[in-house]
Amino acid sequence: MAFRELALDPRILQAVQEAGYTEPTPIQAAAIPPILAGHDLIGIAQTGTGKTAAFTLPILTRLSAGRSGPGQIRTLVLAPTRELVVQIEENVRAYAKHLHINIATVYGGVGERNQIEALRRGADMIIATPGRLIDLLNRRYGNFSGLQHLILDEADRMLDMGFLPSIREIVRQMPKKRQTLLFSATLSKEIESVTREFQVSPKTVQIGRRSNPAETVTQFVYEVPKGLKPQLLVHLLREPQMEMVLVFVRMKHGADRLARRLEQFGIRCATLHANRSQNQRLRALADFKSGAVRVLVATDIAARGIDVDGISHVVNFDFPPQPEDYVHRIGRTGRANAVGDAISFVSPDEQPDLRSLERFIGRGIVRKRAEGFDYSAPAPAPAESRGGGGGGRPGGGRDRRPGQGRPERGGGGGGGRPGGGPRDAGPRGGGPGGPGPRGGGGGNGGGGGGPRPGGSRGPSRGGPPRSFRPR
Repeated sequence: MAFRELALDPRILQAVQEAGYTEPTPIQAAAIPPILAGHDLIGIAQTGTGKTAAFTLPILTRLSAGRSGPGQIRTLVLAPTRELVVQIEENVRAYAKHLHINIATVYGGVGERNQIEALRRGADMIIATPGRLIDLLNRRYGNFSGLQHLILDEADRMLDMGFLPSIREIVRQMPKKRQTLLFSATLSKEIESVTREFQVSPKTVQIGRRSNPAETVTQFVYEVPKGLKPQLLVHLLREPQMEMVLVFVRMKHGADRLARRLEQFGIRCATLHANRSQNQRLRALADFKSGAVRVLVATDIAARGIDVDGISHVVNFDFPPQPEDYVHRIGRTGRANAVGDAISFVSPDEQPDLRSLERFIGRGIVRKRAEGFDYSAPAPAPAESRGGGGGGRPGGGRDRRPGQGRPERGGGGGGGRPGGGPRDAGPRGGGPGGPGPRGGGGGNGGGGGGPRPGGSRGPSRGGPPRSFRPR
């Protein structure tokens, strides 16, 4: 089947052709006709199979047949993350480039003024995250009385993120007579119950097994001690075929720590996690797309918000405890019938999660060993246990709080947690206190200067035993 057989608007067909697509994916071929016919629809397909175009192309065709009234909004697309909102917007604008369609986005992490203005003006399509949208709706911004189409994208993820109350409140403010579409890579019983609230006699389109990874993704597991995971990643990144690599870690600080480690080996990388500002996230994605950085280290916030062509490998540096998260992570490669590799590092404590995943997808995953890698090598000491003293909490005055202390009591001692050496050598030992008639207390364990020694938390922290100070 070709796109021209799907009764899409000719101007949209032209944009699709210019984007280099000639044949629809299975989810697109199955979903577009019932959407064009005005039915509610539940679309289930693996990540990376073209679900966004499956609802974008027919909705744009329907929008092209009319215009919105002054200040009205005709279509609302809800997505779980700001990254996904941006990706959907890029797709919509590409397919609507020959149409006169007004598109706006609403999401957190950026200023709201432009978003409020867009809601006031009205638009043919608003693409939004539930959190920011419900905030603006509650402040009476946005006229949705003429809404014709409501789309819930990655609905299961929105439930996982706790958006169900906001979604329910948003839906209550929408007209009852509308077309409602729900798309997801997985469809749990909870989602199925939600569809009964929001949809009327929906058609169901399901491509492949529920929650099954895309068939174009080759999956491998490397069983490796936890402390050797960074060395193994560096070892694998030396292979030239690992051209564009998305690495998933569990924690935000772990992403930053791993990125610094890779940079030490000359591997250019960027990070994407919740502590990054919206501008920093957009810059990281732009650098990754352009090839300015080869590796993007991300937390699961990116698992459903990245739609980047050409990702050659996804690496689960920290193995996900939830099988659904695994499916969505590795779906960032092998997109739109392209091929890709998914590599998972599994330490002994993560073996139960691996077995749970294999039961979930109904098959085992191939184990591999990296050639030339020493699995018996000792793990390097953590960075914070190496190097000299310094840093930490600056002492001050008599009570060890940050600051200089009162002059007559002396400045606080230096030193602190970044110090090196074994524990009994005093990694938190402080430096000497500043001069003064009564001497300053050492910060977190350093000896004080002046005639009276500073306080300490005990010998194991690098200073003498706590001295008694008569009042």
